[in-house]
Amino acid sequence: MRIAYVSETWPPEVNGVAMTASRTVAFLRGRGHQVDLVRPRQGKHAEASQEPPAIGVLGVPIPMYQDARFGVPAPWRLMRAWRALRPDLVHVATEGLLGYVAVKTAVSLGIPVTSDFRTRFDVYTRYYAPALLTRVVKAYLRDFHNRCELTFVPTEEMQQQLVREGFRHVEVSSRGVDCEALSPAHRSAALREKWDAAGPVALYVGRLAREKNLALVFKAFDAIKDKAPRARLVLVGDGPLGAELKTRHADAIFAGTRRGDDLARHFASADIFLFPSLSETFGNVTLEALASGLAVIAYRSAAAAMHIRNGVNGLVVAPGDEVAFCEAAARLGENQLLRRRLGVAARQTAARLDWSQILAQFENALCRVARREPDPKRALVA
Repeated sequence: MRIAYVSETWPPEVNGVAMTASRTVAFLRGRGHQVDLVRPRQGKHAEASQEPPAIGVLGVPIPMYQDARFGVPAPWRLMRAWRALRPDLVHVATEGLLGYVAVKTAVSLGIPVTSDFRTRFDVYTRYYAPALLTRVVKAYLRDFHNRCELTFVPTEEMQQQLVREGFRHVEVSSRGVDCEALSPAHRSAALREKWDAAGPVALYVGRLAREKNLALVFKAFDAIKDKAPRARLVLVGDGPLGAELKTRHADAIFAGTRRGDDLARHFASADIFLFPSLSETFGNVTLEALASGLAVIAYRSAAAAMHIRNGVNGLVVAPGDEVAFCEAAARLGENQLLRRRLGVAARQTAARLDWSQILAQFENALCRVARREPDPKRALVA
């Protein structure tokens, strides 16, 4: 097929959507599809190391997230391009204005269009804007996705939630993890020495932003330190709260943004992974921590609810229960054998989450929509 793939984020931007989009496009091309990328231009330095988009639009930095961009809508460019060289399908990976215009343009041309529900913008607005805006954003997202013939979500939990909220034609397409790139084999004694890690190392990887519930990372680490006084806390990532957190938590190690093998070393050189976010559609870093052999503590939602069995390959607690989260952290702080047992089981879980199988199912769904074939699962239900 010829697929127009629309994404407002792309490497070297560091986030789960950019990573998944890049991997998906590479897979589809490897399967013989012609994939035309539509995305914001990123500047000379970034473009020099990346394939230029088939259609590049102006990118505007997102407030509070200066390293990410909204794509400026380009309806006439899309209309001309898709009339001249008509795609068999348009897939829209992000829900910004560029994505919205791409959906409308595809629908107006009669081109099958699919989308991803990637980011909980409706949840994010609770941290930055009045409650009214949350309702407006939810209505926008529902209208956006209901114009598509199929919307992909990463978990059944998210599928059921969106269906209850009036979203139509929602299908699960999960996430995988690269267990070669991320592995306990990358553990680095030199890095742990740099951290002065005489005890367990607790790790957080992600944006340093309000919606990530970072206050609980520090509360949980205090619980760990009560049991293991020589424990260390490492945070990988950057964001709008970075400067404030560095001032308030001078004993923590702020490693900044890490990529590739360097990121793999940071994962594997820790012992405990703290992930208290309640704003995720999935949370790719959860799988990355499992692949790295860490003992993970998370709320029972998104990827953690899907892949972690409490006490078997990680620890999960009821969403919002901060006391239980800190108690779980304390257990791992004082029990090295438990950390190791959970870490070994975590790695075994990740080894079963192969990207190729997941993306093959995604490809099959795209082909079905492009041919406008009925969903066999929906037909069975009917």
